[in-house]
This record gives sequence, structure tokens and C-alpha cells, in this order.
Amino acid sequence: MGRSSETFSKKEKEKKKKKKRQDKDEKKVERRSTASPGQSLEEMFVYVDENGNLSTTPPDPKKKGVVLAHDIQLGIPRRAEEEEGDGTSQGVVTFFNESKGYGFIKDSDTGNSIFVHAKETAEPIREGDKVIFETESTPRGPGAVRVKKA
Repeated sequence: MGRSSETFSKKEKEKKKKKKRQDKDEKKVERRSTASPGQSLEEMFVYVDENGNLSTTPPDPKKKGVVLAHDIQLGIPRRAEEEEGDGTSQGVVTFFNESKGYGFIKDSDTGNSIFVHAKETAEPIREGDKVIFETESTPRGPGAVRVKKA
């Protein structure tokens, strides 16, 4: 008589697989027996009222408004020019190199340091001068343009 080719661990693994399969089948049968039938189409509808809240009752047709296609904005709305920082600002010249023709202005509102070039000034400026200027976006950051002494 030959020995069985199955080892103890193989038999245990097979028992565990069989037990798992039986448990799964039992749970499946239990779910099917206790499951409630689905809802009707009308019960699944959800409406949005005039305030944007979800509701189960349909909206009142008397409160219906007209929305024109050109009034709908998709994406991010454009900022106004004042928000972009194109308005005039006041500040103090913190550094200015006359030989190289550039310097920096500290904005009194935001405290940011803004680059200024001599060609953007209406009159010669020095360190410590109070100035009025406009900012424009440059590839290296904000830059002062139309600089005048205050």
C-alpha cells in the first residue's frame, strides 16, 4: 500500500477553501432572502428648489424663471482691472542704483518690494523718496511703471 500524496497542510488548505465557499454561499442566500424590492422611478427622483436645496417634492411651475444661454458663465470669471493691481499705488524707494539705472520700491499698502527701472521714471528718484506708481506684471514679477515723486 502506498502513502497518500496529499500532505496535512494541503488537506487543511482545501478544508479552509471549502469552508469559505460555503460561508459565501450562505451569505448570498441570506442577502437574497432579506433584500427588499427596489424603489419605483418616482421615489428615486430628487428635485432642486428655488434656493438650491434638494427636495422630494417637484418645484412649483409658477416660480419657474427664464435663464438665457449667454448669462451662464462657465469657468472662472475674469477679474476686474483694479483687482489685478493696475491701479496707482504709493510707496518709498528703498534702493536705487543711479549708475545701473534700477532699484526697488516698497509698496506702502502691501509691503511688497517692487522692481523699478530708470526708464519708467518721469523724474530722477533717490533712496527715501516717496513715489506714486502703477504696477505691471513682468516675466520676473511685478514691476513699477509711470513712477512720479509724491
